[in-house]
Amino acid sequence: MNKLLDEKIYLIDHVCDNFRIKSFADLGGGWGVNGGYTFYTLQNYKMEKAYLVDTNIPEEAKELQKLYPQLTLLESNFGSNDVLDDIGFVGAIFLFDVLLHQVAPDWNEIIRMYADITHCFLVFNQQYLGPETVRLLDLGEAEYFKNVPHTREEEPYKSVMEKMYQIHPEHNRIYRDIHNIWQWGIVKNDLIKVMKEHNFKEVYFNNHGLWGGVNNFEAQSFIFRKSF
Repeated sequence: MNKLLDEKIYLIDHVCDNFRIKSFADLGGGWGVNGGYTFYTLQNYKMEKAYLVDTNIPEEAKELQKLYPQLTLLESNFGSNDVLDDIGFVGAIFLFDVLLHQVAPDWNEIIRMYADITHCFLVFNQQYLGPETVRLLDLGEAEYFKNVPHTREEEPYKSVMEKMYQIHPEHNRIYRDIHNIWQWGIVKNDLIKVMKEHNFKEVYFNNHGLWGGVNNFEAQSFIFRKSF
């Protein structure tokens, strides 16, 4: 399991201490950290209900869930309307390292979907420093790999490039549209604009500098709160 980042812990502490959050959904929070931010929140704050959503829930998270009856594990794509129905309403949505991966529905559609069931978004994302938001694969293969911290020989990137328009057997969509690879370069102003369109105001921002050894992305963290 990767070490939990202090920057993400700060976002959780801030909203729990200042906004009295009593429920949350951690979207895509299984990969790499075994639900670490979900369990950090449950260990440190009293929650009435919580959700960890990922297409593959790690076994470690399944074992830890037994200690937290208020936690529901949803092994599904959080872009599914069924997941929205299962969650209902929560005080906060965690979007850690996931927005740039979302296609069909795209990252902005994910925000639209969840805007009606929460009062607060916690976002940690690799933000694009280019002139405008772009679907990275549309740049072409050479430019794509100049902009992501991966190589063509790594999986699943190798398979995506070789099978671009074939159907992925697990995700039941073309390889080009799977969420396992970097999909978007999202510029900060577009993220803020989309949040504003759904009545969410930026109440916290921090820039953590260049990310992943590429010069066109910075790690940035945000808290967006619904305007009442």
